[in-house]
Amino acid sequence: MEIIEKAKKIAELLDNKKAKDVEILDIKELTTLADYFVICSCGSAVQMRACGDEIEEKLGELGFLPAHVEGYNSGTWILMDYGDVVVHIFLEETRRFYDIERLWTDANKILRKQSDNVNKNL
Repeated sequence: MEIIEKAKKIAELLDNKKAKDVEILDIKELTTLADYFVICSCGSAVQMRACGDEIEEKLGELGFLPAHVEGYNSGTWILMDYGDVVVHIFLEETRRFYDIERLWTDANKILRKQSDNVNKNL
């Protein structure tokens, strides 16, 4: 599985769990942290954990395990590090506060699925 396909699979899993405003940012030309960020918002800590669990389970079935998971119990921001893809699962208010997309404004937006179910491949 190519790296971009892994990022798209994660975005699909998040969408299936009704995460909001799912985005894939291509950051490989900007940093060595990862090639892609997958970012989404959730309405509750329970939904955040459900999204994280789904990603871990389904990617695990494909042979991908996270190198690190941070914030699972905090209830505001879960970070899942898959090496070449980093997943940010935010509580809606936390995402607005940190505005991570603004910090990575130079990143190429690969996909943006907004809450109104508009899917934009960019």
